[in-house]
Amino acid sequence: MLLHDRPIRPAQIAKEIGKEFPSVMMHIIGLTRMEYATSPEKGQYIITEKGKKALGVPEINRDNARAILAHMPHDKSFHFYVSVGKPLSLNVHSLQDFCDKILKVDADSINFHMSRGDFEAWFAGLGDVELAKKAALLKEKKMVGEEPRRRLHEIVENRCIVLARVAEQSVSPE
Repeated sequence: MLLHDRPIRPAQIAKEIGKEFPSVMMHIIGLTRMEYATSPEKGQYIITEKGKKALGVPEINRDNARAILAHMPHDKSFHFYVSVGKPLSLNVHSLQDFCDKILKVDADSINFHMSRGDFEAWFAGLGDVELAKKAALLKEKKMVGEEPRRRLHEIVENRCIVLARVAEQSVSPE
């Protein structure tokens, strides 16, 4: 549920994690009873702030959100590589910049960085524990092809929107 920033059906969760629906549903019911998840619509569930806190995800205030969205100096920017010693001459200086450029980066570079945990490390360095945890969950899925790019872009784009709302800033369109 942490990977999704919107309500999701238990059947979709079961499919994504490769488990049987009844088992997933039992766990979701338990999480809901403990208030770690909630059902905003019939048959759909989303993680709560209490659930995020239990996973070690801190709440974000306006100052934190602004710091995470801020422009980074070159030495703290993310530098894309295709492999060790093979830079792409492409850097991103902010989370929004990352969101925009991830669509243009070579898929091999995305797979290289995802397999090494580079994205989650950079997100954690920005101060965004939640996004770092989401990147780690994506890495565990061992996706191939364009799927890692699509999912990473979706997660970062949604996170930029949430952070901009908390920071009371606007998000620049792609």
